[in-house]
Amino acid sequence: MWEGFRQFILRGNVIDLAVGVIIGGAFGAIVNSLVVDILTPLIGLVFGAPDFSALKLGPLNVGKFLNAVVSFLMIGFALYFFVVTPMNKLQEMRKKTEAPDVPAAPPEEIVLLREIRDALKK
Repeated sequence: MWEGFRQFILRGNVIDLAVGVIIGGAFGAIVNSLVVDILTPLIGLVFGAPDFSALKLGPLNVGKFLNAVVSFLMIGFALYFFVVTPMNKLQEMRKKTEAPDVPAAPPEEIVLLREIRDALKK
């Protein structure tokens, strides 16, 4: 039983997943700080206070919902424009510097079959 547990824990997928979760949590803090400390104050400078929590529609806290939606959109904006777009550009630059793939020679059987086909055509 312990041997099976040890194999499960030391499996590559479990370690990769654990590292991904930890890095994701740390990266989430960076993105959250970007949104809360940089983008939200900028929006506040342009549009006034960017806090809608005081908005109510009868007994419904519409303002809190709007805050959550705006926060979600700002996080998506920050991820796309500050992470995804630069990473895509880096990958494109890397592809340009790599040597183009040279097509592999066909297997010997294919070459032989082509020679037979060409000989039969003659």
